[in-house]
Amino acid sequence: MTRGAQFFCHCLVVAALVSTPGFAADNAPGHRRIALTFDDAPRSDGGFFSGEERTIRLIRELERAGVEEAMFFVKTAHIRSETDRQRLRRYAQAGHRLANHSHSHLWLYRTEADEYVADIAKASRILADFEHYDPFYRFPFLDEGRTPEKRDAVRKALADQGLSHGYVTVDNYDWYLAGRVKMALRDGLQVNRRALRRVYLEHILESVAFYDRIALDVLGRSPHHVLLLHENDLAALFIGDLVRALREAGWEIVGAREAYTDPIAEILPDTTFNGQGRVAALAHAAGTKPRALVQGSEDEQVLDALLERNQVFSNKKRP
Repeated sequence: MTRGAQFFCHCLVVAALVSTPGFAADNAPGHRRIALTFDDAPRSDGGFFSGEERTIRLIRELERAGVEEAMFFVKTAHIRSETDRQRLRRYAQAGHRLANHSHSHLWLYRTEADEYVADIAKASRILADFEHYDPFYRFPFLDEGRTPEKRDAVRKALADQGLSHGYVTVDNYDWYLAGRVKMALRDGLQVNRRALRRVYLEHILESVAFYDRIALDVLGRSPHHVLLLHENDLAALFIGDLVRALREAGWEIVGAREAYTDPIAEILPDTTFNGQGRVAALAHAAGTKPRALVQGSEDEQVLDALLERNQVFSNKKRP
């Protein structure tokens, strides 16, 4: 039996969710919506594209796929030049949204709360100058701290700064796949893009299905999901294919601002197990064991085997 097939929920959590205003109206089982979000913008050059080329291609492919609004969570330390600022303006001018992903991309569990909160505020000040900036904050590494005291101190600071939690519901390892590709290209290896596309789509779609099954078990419904992606070359290459595959699987693509109106946005899970996103955190708070809340291919060895099985990288170096 696969992980995700053995979930259960505590009556107290379910009662709290069901009693939340607006629970039933647009969130009945079978009505599936998902938002696209991209972390770490504006990222530096990749193996296939320069940063500027990647931005242009992402905007073009999102438009071709009919996605009117995606959300880009900005690491403001990445804004090092006018070109970087212009890339963010391009996203905004295309109708997409910008949000806060911190200035320095710190691990909360390794950082004093005061220093961490100051880093968030610094990013907010920088982002305030950009059009289409929305006051959502996403924790780097999805790390909300490993003690309730630190977690709650930062949650309070976010509220004091007028920031809402830019949580995810679907985690994945797209960052690892992108890193493997960049290393292969750096080493002069050939990359089979068709095979890479197959691996990328399989991994992301399995992640979406996995976390939706958890949601159905713990909530009794499919919430407005928020997909975590990164502003990397694989997104630029395959976002159109991913959108088509999601729609074929019955998903409607919505903006993150709409997704964050789901009732789960108002429920802060009483757990420090937050690194797999909001749905997994709710399931953990309801009693599900952590090992059942991690999708099987969120594992470097599994992905390495998948890349090898699909012969994504050729041992023959490029001439």
